[in-house]
Amino acid sequence: MKQILNNITNRYASKWLVLLADIVIVSVSFFLAHLIRYNFVIDFDFELMLKRLPYVASLAAIVFIIVGSHKGVVRFTGFKDIVNIIIGTNIVATVLLLISLVIRRFDLNSIFNIYGSIIYIHLLINILMLVGFKLFVKSFYNYVTKTDQPNAAILIYGAGISGMLTYDVIKNDTKTNYFVKGFIDDDKGKIGKKIDLVKVYAFNDIDENFITKHQIEEVIISIQNLESVKLLEISSIFFKLGIKVKIVPPAKHWIDGDLNLGQIKDIKIEDLLGREPIVIENAVLQEEYSNQVILITGAAGSIGSEIARKTTGFDYKQLILIDNGESALYDLEQEFKLSGKTNIISIVADVRNADRIDQLFATIKPKIVFHAAAYKHVPLMESNPFEAVTVNVIGTKNIVDLSVKHAVNKFVFISTDKAVNPTNVMGASKRIAELYINSLNNKGQTKFITTRFGNVLGSNGSVIPLFKKQIAAGGPITVTHPEITRFFMTISEACQLVIEAAVMGNGGEIFVFDMGKSVRIFDLALNMIILSGLKYPNDIDIKITGLRPGEKIYEELLANNENTKPTYHEKIMIAKAQQINNVEIASKIEDLLHIKTTMNNLEIVSKIKEIVPEYLSKNSKYEVLDPK
Repeated sequence: MKQILNNITNRYASKWLVLLADIVIVSVSFFLAHLIRYNFVIDFDFELMLKRLPYVASLAAIVFIIVGSHKGVVRFTGFKDIVNIIIGTNIVATVLLLISLVIRRFDLNSIFNIYGSIIYIHLLINILMLVGFKLFVKSFYNYVTKTDQPNAAILIYGAGISGMLTYDVIKNDTKTNYFVKGFIDDDKGKIGKKIDLVKVYAFNDIDENFITKHQIEEVIISIQNLESVKLLEISSIFFKLGIKVKIVPPAKHWIDGDLNLGQIKDIKIEDLLGREPIVIENAVLQEEYSNQVILITGAAGSIGSEIARKTTGFDYKQLILIDNGESALYDLEQEFKLSGKTNIISIVADVRNADRIDQLFATIKPKIVFHAAAYKHVPLMESNPFEAVTVNVIGTKNIVDLSVKHAVNKFVFISTDKAVNPTNVMGASKRIAELYINSLNNKGQTKFITTRFGNVLGSNGSVIPLFKKQIAAGGPITVTHPEITRFFMTISEACQLVIEAAVMGNGGEIFVFDMGKSVRIFDLALNMIILSGLKYPNDIDIKITGLRPGEKIYEELLANNENTKPTYHEKIMIAKAQQINNVEIASKIEDLLHIKTTMNNLEIVSKIKEIVPEYLSKNSKYEVLDPK
């Protein structure tokens, strides 16, 4: 039986059939209006009423066609459909009333002289019966097509407009087994009241006993423009209660302005960073990159490859991808070929080989250079300072010098927050690269720009992929310190900043941006466990392993003697860098360039510390080189 009903209701009723049903209802309500007017006694001219009926029905048909109330799909009847019905029935009543008034005014003998009380009663019955009929059909359709799966009790966080729309979507979706148990809201005026017979609770009411009693399985957060810090706070509490959390996207992302159930997604780590994502819309970007030869070093890496992807959206002349990792570079090349991107050249080369890079620059003649090639893993570079210097310092110096030699217009350097008051070899080597770039500013036509940012979600070696692997392996997740925090952004955001910097920069700037509050890594690990559908510590434990050599508990974006000045983008700032002696720095860097593989690590690091006096080692064997 249910299958037959499903087959019937899966077809849309003709709009003319809907119109016919509406006219029948108007006709029946016209009779009922007379019956009510005469106290349910047929003490009126029944024959006269029957004569009036075709004209009233015809008038209603004309008005409903003009208003379009018959065009809505009955099973999806919504607020706008009800408004159309009210407008249409009021027009019908107004026309009948005006005709009756004119007849009385001129004392005409006509069948259209209808009592005003009958017209008003007819209007009210029309609204009740037309709206009631369509809501009944809608409810009946939802009942017969509803999934047979047992209901899953959920809560909607937010009893505002967005929450109401979410509630309607869930209630009217026949493929879901959700049952909305209640709303949660911070507005004291709403708490304790009911919306469509669903109670509004205070956030503090939702505890373990409440969850157990009502068997709550999920919470859908439906608040527009909710601050990320607040989202993190709310989600963390629900996670600890063992509840899945979903989130309604911003209204601007709703398809054709309407929300549907498929858009309500499980909350992601990116949503819990405690910061607002950076969105850059700059019409000058297209002009800046148009018809330019663009070169990217480290193009196969996380940052370099994303810069390359974003750059392909511009009308460039040629895009040159350089990396010494052939496999990753080949994969990127194939990706671009499959997507139909052209004028892209992939070159296997090492930035440490100055002659090879010089030859490439002479042949290619790039005008914009993004330098992303670097060694970035803190523990590895702590054990291999020679490699850190040769790639992060000498490799950068090679690209910088050749950019000046071959008249590159703009050079954009990808730095790191670990270069600020460095406590490890990797950060210090990147700081030396920053200093060298700064020393060459205004010494040629090349404009040098540095971008400095924190950890990138999903990049090779970042905590997110590591935590995912550890969870997949059954744990434990390893965290170096219970209080360690980091700034985070998505790869897409990081590369937006880099591409914008090339346009914004006039040379000599270090760009940083507002990354919000730093995230506690322990909390990040805990949230990832719960997002994976597991429980801490029963399913996956978190193990504190101790700080690694050179690792900070807190990261910084600015050095002690730096502050910022704003740019035209509220989230992007320029670090007012300290004044340095360029001649002295250049001399010390020149000395560092002559390091040999025969030198021991302490010798190499001591030379690094001479150039970067604020470099004080943490949890490292190189602490012996620091002043006591």
